[in-house]
Amino acid sequence: MSRKLIGALVAFGLGASVAAAQDYPTKEIQGIIQWGAGGSTDTVMRSVTPHAEAALGGTIVMQNMTGAVGAIALNHVAGSDADGYTLLMGAENPMLYKVMGLGDKDYADFIPITLLARGTPMLVANNDAPFDDYPGMLDYIAKNPGELRFGATGPGGLPSVITAMMNTVEGELDVIAVPYDGDGPALTALQGGAVDVMPAVLGAAIEGIRAGSMKPIAIFDVEQNEKLPDVPLVTAYNEGYNTYLPWGPFFGVFAPNGTPDDVVAKLSAAFAEGAKNPDFVKLMDDRGFTMMGIGGAEAVEFLSKWQQGTAWLLQDAGLTKASPEEFGIARP
Repeated sequence: MSRKLIGALVAFGLGASVAAAQDYPTKEIQGIIQWGAGGSTDTVMRSVTPHAEAALGGTIVMQNMTGAVGAIALNHVAGSDADGYTLLMGAENPMLYKVMGLGDKDYADFIPITLLARGTPMLVANNDAPFDDYPGMLDYIAKNPGELRFGATGPGGLPSVITAMMNTVEGELDVIAVPYDGDGPALTALQGGAVDVMPAVLGAAIEGIRAGSMKPIAIFDVEQNEKLPDVPLVTAYNEGYNTYLPWGPFFGVFAPNGTPDDVVAKLSAAFAEGAKNPDFVKLMDDRGFTMMGIGGAEAVEFLSKWQQGTAWLLQDAGLTKASPEEFGIARP
């Protein structure tokens, strides 16, 4: 085959690729949701995607693919063609797969199309707890070691990370961890007096706070929350938390590495537009989520900081299966 013909074929191939990207999408896009129907990730993705479809001018068929704490869905999308026709609609869990022994991939194998929103962690207490603020809680723990009961939901969950963060920043807190199968049962136990304090996401706790069935102690964030403007930030008491914050569970749309730049740009623009829809914004606001709407380098930076802080907090708390160091995850 002549060099001239080879050059022509290469040029044709590149031209066809560019044309395909320009015409994208030409067929249905598969949106793989890594959690089951009715859960938070499912609700968020099924709420924003129709608005993104309208902006994209294409169809995204969503499918729930559960199992292995979301790893089955992640591995499926990671092994798909990097052409923009298979997307992962996921949450934060993959950033801990390596250290928790759940898989050998994470979002480093993907391009973040968008990080839509994140939850805001906070501490809530039983109304009868003998303190009303964060310094009062720390003082009570110091004077009554091994007495305060903290709600927990298992390694890697929000309560375990926030508790580990407190132990790192404040020094080891002598409290009792009381395990529950999820935030809902734990918050119910808090209101009934079975536990004294619960690290929870604001969206899960805010109705109980408004109803007066639990009291807020502090918000784990770097900016005051409009929903609870009178509840102080934990950073107001200890600036050491800035190493790990902002932090919280998040929702994002991801494409496999190697997806063409202009396809990524089209998807990012479509989801950015979809996330502005008033119905979606209201859903996020009603559930207490903080809108993010970031992609590209900004999203990669957030993911890196999130993974570094969380992985090492869990490592230092003795909750990991493998050290972050084994995977090149730097200590923050």
